[in-house]
Amino acid sequence: MAASKKAVLGPLVGAVDQGTSSTRFLVFNSKTAELLSHHQVEIKQEFPREGWVEQDPKEILHSVYECIEKTCEKLGQLNIDISNIKAIGVSNQRETTVVWDKLTGEPLYNAVVWLDLRTQSTVESLSKRIPGNNNFVKSKTGLPLSTYFSAVKLRWLLDNVRKVQKAVEEDRALFGTIDSWLIWSLTGGASGGVHCTDVTNASRTMLFNIHSLEWDKELCEFFEIPMKILPNVRSSSEIYGLMKISHSLKAGALEGVPISGCLGDQSAALVGQMCFQDGQAKNTYGTGCFLLCNTGRKCVFSEHGLLTTVAYKLGRDKPVYYALEGSVAIAGAVIRWLRDNLGIIKTSEEIEKLAKEVGTSYGCYFVPAFSGLYAPYWEPSARGIICGLTQFTNKCHIAFAALEAVCFQTREILDAMNRDCGIPLSHLQVDGGMTNNKILMQLQADILYIPVVKPSMPETTALGAAMAAGAAEGVGVWSLEPEDLSAVTMERFEPQINAEESEIRYSTWKKAVMKSMGWVTTQSSESGDPSIFCSLPLGFFIVSSMVMLIGARYLSGMP
Repeated sequence: MAASKKAVLGPLVGAVDQGTSSTRFLVFNSKTAELLSHHQVEIKQEFPREGWVEQDPKEILHSVYECIEKTCEKLGQLNIDISNIKAIGVSNQRETTVVWDKLTGEPLYNAVVWLDLRTQSTVESLSKRIPGNNNFVKSKTGLPLSTYFSAVKLRWLLDNVRKVQKAVEEDRALFGTIDSWLIWSLTGGASGGVHCTDVTNASRTMLFNIHSLEWDKELCEFFEIPMKILPNVRSSSEIYGLMKISHSLKAGALEGVPISGCLGDQSAALVGQMCFQDGQAKNTYGTGCFLLCNTGRKCVFSEHGLLTTVAYKLGRDKPVYYALEGSVAIAGAVIRWLRDNLGIIKTSEEIEKLAKEVGTSYGCYFVPAFSGLYAPYWEPSARGIICGLTQFTNKCHIAFAALEAVCFQTREILDAMNRDCGIPLSHLQVDGGMTNNKILMQLQADILYIPVVKPSMPETTALGAAMAAGAAEGVGVWSLEPEDLSAVTMERFEPQINAEESEIRYSTWKKAVMKSMGWVTTQSSESGDPSIFCSLPLGFFIVSSMVMLIGARYLSGMP
């Protein structure tokens, strides 16, 4: 009965958090940053060929509508008036590339996901055209030439999809990352939708000059991308347009609410963790793992395999802030892989129970290089391996090794960041869905040998998008002044093993990483003929893992 009389003080702000694995809509109290309600929908990933990763843009859009509708229903059940929602922010998986028809609103191909590897031969041929002594791509964008970023995905679509080519010729095509696709659709779509992106998402395309904060003509000519299909670049906090609700959506009360915040998910988490000072860093554990360190108003270029990226620009007239970023392709995705591909767990939460049963990997090491290795190696030839197996190894040890792999990858990024910044981090702020796993958090503290600090409300990505939206000029319901920001309660994990043991485990992991490299000796996934070299390592270790699991069960008398 008390819940039905719940009083909500102050205006509310909604946030769309569209990630690789799921979509969420969350609503916060702008005065206290309290999360009032949310809804989540899992998103399908399609793997049409070896190394290809796609998603349906319409499924993504419909998942946003569904999450908004269900969250509004839940707020109604809590007796909270949804007309109190004064702004909406958008946070999104970055680099994932969509091209659609501006006249019909229909996608012209599936979204090519950031993890996708089909463009490796495009990357190889383009890299031959960059002078060795003048890497103008990296100096302008802060990024290495890699399959990871949007420009090469867009180049592939222009080269291989006739519907895309024809739409460009007829001036019907629009390109965007997921934020652009959602904002265009949510502000009216083919009936006047706003085609824009923000500086953080633009900085991940490899077409954007991070110094001038504009699309770069030289880069567009290098990748042969027509500039007319690119979205307008805006700051991360301003009114882009007003919500025009789909006729299929019952939550009509959000009609006319401004969409006024937009941040790529990792920048949103940096804002949500309130890392506004030079040298503050956070690590987000999602499908991948992303460690960002705020470098203030100066670009710091890494000499140890990290990316230079735009952190945020919180207003049209506000300064731009930059970050160093370490990107790990596979973190939470390894848990999903154990669930969906190997079937050794039924739900993602089960991995903590399995790992707890053994408390050690018993010398088993897992390198989940399913999409090659990202930072600090940038090695596309790597593929996933599990090594150190014995007849004693069982699925619990593999589960533990999978969690350790996430922590070891983070250690590699942190080491690179410490070398680039010169000031080692005294602790690591963490967020994201995987931080609910206490075994993982303790392992991370042990392997880094520094404390790991987790906010009690882990939805910092959505919180960052909500903060940007609520603080926008013309909305003004969220103050970003340090004295007004709500104090956040934290959970702290201290290292519990000695430094020597931590170093031994880490150096063994690095040996395993070396063994994962060089698997793909020819890259033919672009033409759709996966070579035996492409398919051998994953296929080999899936089969060997299954054989080992059956053998281990038999030897240990397990049913």
